[in-house]
Amino acid sequence: MSAQKEYRTPWETITWLRGHIRPEWRTAFWSAFLLGLLTHMPILLSDIPNHDGLGSIYFDQNMITSGRWFLMVACGFSSFYTLPWVIGLIGIFWLSCAGVVLTEILRLKDRLVIGLVSGLLVTFPALASTFAYVFTLDGYMMALFLAVLAVFLAGRPRFGFVAGAVCLAFSMGIYQAYLPFAILLSLYSAVLLAVEEGTVREKARGILRYAGMGIFGAALYYGILRVLLWLQGKELASYQGIDGMESVGSRGLLSSLAHMYRDFFSFTFKGNVLFHNPFSIAALAVLVLLTAAAVIRMAFFRKWWKKPIFFVIIGLLVIGCPLATNVILAISPEVTYHLLMRYQWILYPILMLAFVSRYGGGGRSGALCSWALVLSGAVMVFCYLVTDNIAYSNLEKRYEKTYAYCVRLLDRIEQTEGYYQGIPIAIVGVVGSDPYPLTDITQDVTSGMIGISGDQDLLLYTGANYQAFMKNYLGATLNFLSPEETGRIYYSEEYIDMESFPGETSVKVIDGVLCVKTENTGRD
Repeated sequence: MSAQKEYRTPWETITWLRGHIRPEWRTAFWSAFLLGLLTHMPILLSDIPNHDGLGSIYFDQNMITSGRWFLMVACGFSSFYTLPWVIGLIGIFWLSCAGVVLTEILRLKDRLVIGLVSGLLVTFPALASTFAYVFTLDGYMMALFLAVLAVFLAGRPRFGFVAGAVCLAFSMGIYQAYLPFAILLSLYSAVLLAVEEGTVREKARGILRYAGMGIFGAALYYGILRVLLWLQGKELASYQGIDGMESVGSRGLLSSLAHMYRDFFSFTFKGNVLFHNPFSIAALAVLVLLTAAAVIRMAFFRKWWKKPIFFVIIGLLVIGCPLATNVILAISPEVTYHLLMRYQWILYPILMLAFVSRYGGGGRSGALCSWALVLSGAVMVFCYLVTDNIAYSNLEKRYEKTYAYCVRLLDRIEQTEGYYQGIPIAIVGVVGSDPYPLTDITQDVTSGMIGISGDQDLLLYTGANYQAFMKNYLGATLNFLSPEETGRIYYSEEYIDMESFPGETSVKVIDGVLCVKTENTGRD
């Protein structure tokens, strides 16, 4: 008689899981979750939209023409409404799960280092820019988790790379920007395989698993994309150069490579994100020195310097890491490469922490190394946390200024002679700086943080921004003309001669259209 299969109740399952969750996993998850809440609470407890968020209070996330065929499903669980607290908690949950898997990939044992890795993961300013687009946050964080999970599965024996390829395909189907994250993690894992003990055959098979995961994952992503586009009768949009996926290399190989290298070094050293004050510069410098010392130590201790493959690996890393980091520029050469798409840069301090923790050595020098490692990591986490909150404070003030400005503007519109409900309104969107001097003081900190940067006091860039803000936040439904119709009025004599708001002639009716002039243009 066959043994009866045992079934567990939900509580028994929870109890079983608790007994099988390693302490390192708990540290990674709760460090990421609690630090994530501590860092991003200001934006989770407020409704402080950026310019894109003004019109995304309800957004169905159907962005298949941008190649994001799984985004609608990924964001659908939290509804398509902008609910910062709900979406934020789900996003931080996915981030925390990514931290757990990352701990396994990097083989971390020191729980202080694990906490710092999770801290870097949830505080890097690129993530703050993502939180500013909170209406897609939960989907994007699922994409990040799937990208990390893909690398973990690729390292498993037998057909783990197939499962990893599926995860990578769905990650790219949500947001393609986390592909470099998976590539850099795979490179690091492959390097560890190459330099540690094992037969050449074992190392080759391990490295091929990561390559197979990437190739099959990208092919699966693109195959599903083409099928879904065909079923819906759509084509890839030109937005962010996504249609360039079908003509990769049109820019020219040498030109593309040069562009990728230039962008990598420009953002790394001048992007004002990876480091932005003396403390973060010093902390990152310490991490670089500790990593260099650990590499030299292991090269002599394990006699790596006697193996030509060691120098080949170093050379390939120096050449290949900038390309792997900027692979998006190879896929979409014309992309506007903003901060949301640069999250992979945080892997450099994370991987340095992991490497030094693993190979830093013992004894007295090892203890000093551990102290330097932990302190430098903690300083970077704190600096990033402060930067994120400066950015959130800036975004909140921009919203308040926008609210005050639009209240005044709406009142002037409704009080203009000839105004009636439904009158066509022409407005460009850009706000002039002459009557409203810049009051933001965060530009040195937030200049590179798209969505929350301090380059303009207000959230208004287009007529659609005004329409969305006045409808969703002031309760006024106005009949704004399309950009094409507004453009015809823009070059008229009457418009050019108008003053900028709040000038006396900044709002008036011309040929049945209520024209509003907000920018600093006119006759010299």
